[in-house]
Amino acid sequence: MIYVFLLILLLSIIFTFRLKKPLLLSIPFVSIFLYMMVQIAMVPLGFFETIRFIMGLR
Repeated sequence: MIYVFLLILLLSIIFTFRLKKPLLLSIPFVSIFLYMMVQIAMVPLGFFETIRFIMGLR
């Protein structure tokens, strides 16, 4: 999975310089956020219970 994120990062940097649109640098952060949401959604508890569980870990 790390290779997918590295590929997204590399493509984002390349297209940022080619197209001169710095907003494209936010794509890696959005993809990691979406990946975390999918992983949280896969937990059999409800969404807020899962968030409480994750935040309660020490």
